[in-house]
Amino acid sequence: MPWIDLRAVPQGGVAAAVAARIQPLGDGSDMGGSPRIPASFCNVIGFRPSYGVIPLEAPSNAYSWLARSGPIARTVEDIALFMRASTGDHAIATPNNLTPGDFKTPIPDLRGVRIGYSFDFGIGVPVEREVIEVLRRQLSMFELAGAIVEEACMDFSDADEVFGNVRAFDFATNLGGLVRGHESLIKPEVLWNVKKGLELDAAAMISTMAARTRLEHAVQNYFSRYDLFLSPAAQVLPFDATQRWPERIAGTPAETYLDWMRSACLLSATGLPVISMPGGFTESGIPVGWQMAANHYHDVQLLDWAAGYEEQTRFADQLPRLVADPASVAASEIKTATL
Repeated sequence: MPWIDLRAVPQGGVAAAVAARIQPLGDGSDMGGSPRIPASFCNVIGFRPSYGVIPLEAPSNAYSWLARSGPIARTVEDIALFMRASTGDHAIATPNNLTPGDFKTPIPDLRGVRIGYSFDFGIGVPVEREVIEVLRRQLSMFELAGAIVEEACMDFSDADEVFGNVRAFDFATNLGGLVRGHESLIKPEVLWNVKKGLELDAAAMISTMAARTRLEHAVQNYFSRYDLFLSPAAQVLPFDATQRWPERIAGTPAETYLDWMRSACLLSATGLPVISMPGGFTESGIPVGWQMAANHYHDVQLLDWAAGYEEQTRFADQLPRLVADPASVAASEIKTATL
């Protein structure tokens, strides 16, 4: 049986399994891009729905809004199938007005859709050159499908503060008790995030709520002119699974472990529905992905637009690159799965 080389997959067993044709779809939680980035690395699709569309109640804060649950699949149609099965009422009232019946088979249509795109989110987010080169070549695919595409971006200047502090607050709320007294058993990144949350004071939280308000105004200003926002799903190419996280992104040193996933975190801060779509391949065959974001609760339209792009490219139909001769790889180096 063939072997699939998983050494370059840093996270996301579900994405790897879907890409390997082991299963047709799966799910994951998305706070900082956990379905979106692995989907991008594995040439499949990851979807972060609007708040409350799929019930996800945090154990210590039922009103937590940053984390979501969403599907990973190889087709937009399967994403919609998952949403039909998973959309439902939350135990706590939310503004969600979407029902399972809304998620019909997507209708591929990008005609007249106004699309803005940015590779650096307008605030200088570092992105590897190869990622930008691959995605730039695909902009014409949206135009061929009838969309109006131009470089444009919402104002993300408040998004880092919103994401960083809300995530830290959620970590401290949900994991603070677990961490206390078990520090030696927990990885340093989690300890750092919990500590940051416990140190937030009233002034920091007031500032964060004001930043979130400004960010929402920026979001609505953008969507008064555009229907869709395009950006890189990941700032880096897939890296070795033995590496905890990239210490440099496009030559820029990472100050924290969140810096390499900032492209996903910034959109998480907006609360918008976001889908990660296969965006093509580097010259060496490494997959690269887009993020496509629509306005709040435009989840169904977002899947239609994603299907329109999918119809033009069909990147996810391409099988993972296989190791030609597993016997030629030293046994100590093989981190693979068999089909």
